[in-house]
Amino acid sequence: MKPDSKEKLQESESRYRPKLSFLETQLAIGVARDSFEKALSERLNLVKVVAPKFLMVGTGLQDDLAGTQKPVNFKTKFSDKDVEVVHSLAKWKRYTLGRYGFKLHSGVVTDMHAIRKDEDVSEIHSVAVDQWDWEIVISREDRTLSFLKDVVSRIYSSLLDAEAMLAERFPSLEPRLPSKIHFVHTEELEEKYPDLSPREREHAIARALGAVFIIGIGHPLKSGEPHDLRAADYDDWSTHSELGKPGLNGDIVVWDAVRQKSLELSSMGIRVDESALEKQLDHMGLSSRRELDFHSKVLSKELPLSIGGGIGQSRLCMLLLHKAHIGEVQASVWPDDMHGEWKDKGVDLL
Repeated sequence: MKPDSKEKLQESESRYRPKLSFLETQLAIGVARDSFEKALSERLNLVKVVAPKFLMVGTGLQDDLAGTQKPVNFKTKFSDKDVEVVHSLAKWKRYTLGRYGFKLHSGVVTDMHAIRKDEDVSEIHSVAVDQWDWEIVISREDRTLSFLKDVVSRIYSSLLDAEAMLAERFPSLEPRLPSKIHFVHTEELEEKYPDLSPREREHAIARALGAVFIIGIGHPLKSGEPHDLRAADYDDWSTHSELGKPGLNGDIVVWDAVRQKSLELSSMGIRVDESALEKQLDHMGLSSRRELDFHSKVLSKELPLSIGGGIGQSRLCMLLLHKAHIGEVQASVWPDDMHGEWKDKGVDLL
């Protein structure tokens, strides 16, 4: 980030004052969550389901976050098998669609709660992760960039609905999001901002466009490195789309006017089919996973093709309630120095 950008960020943080009281914030969190979930479920034909907080090790259903973090694990009194707290429900949802026979273009949404003990906490990162995890059955013909864009646009429209509802209930929360979301590929970002890091590219494009879906995260760029890491076994980041570029996945990123930085709200994508899974496992040196139950079912076409993702609940509330720290809308544990720093700004972290 350039020096003038850092100065602007420090200035915006020093001037920050919450627009809502504690009680107003709690009420607004409820409005944001309820209105967004209702709009999302209607637009994507989703049914709310209960979901596990932890999974037995060895099924292949756990999200290993591309190997970047170790899950919290424990044993029960009734079994010697290890149990892990979920990192996400990316693969569990697809397994559930197949297990219960969901029909084409119908799906599930659930409240996912995870513990990521190795997370580097910040104003947008917590060891407690809460998100809407959703998944929809699709056809092989749906595995296109145009279909992906249509789903992204529906999700963004649901976000605009929630923003409008909050503005109606809490007039101080004036709408800030642009009326539509833009689409850009990671290769285009690399070409446009060759001297910036991937994170700096996100800041730059979000500042310019307001809301953007960044396509193809996980596939190596011309530099040899991906824009960001992605697991091998759920999002399809290797299949070339009708544009001739790799990736049927991406992130929804918006400009956060309070923090003067970009904010990732969602990671999502069309899920791997049998050929993409094989290719991505080989690319990441994980071919042995083909023997796991989930992976073998994908490779043998026993599970439905799907599209899905996760949408950060606390990040969405943070954005729509014009908050500067995720700890204003989520109760978690924070470092003592972070508590002190934000206390000086008039903010009590939950």
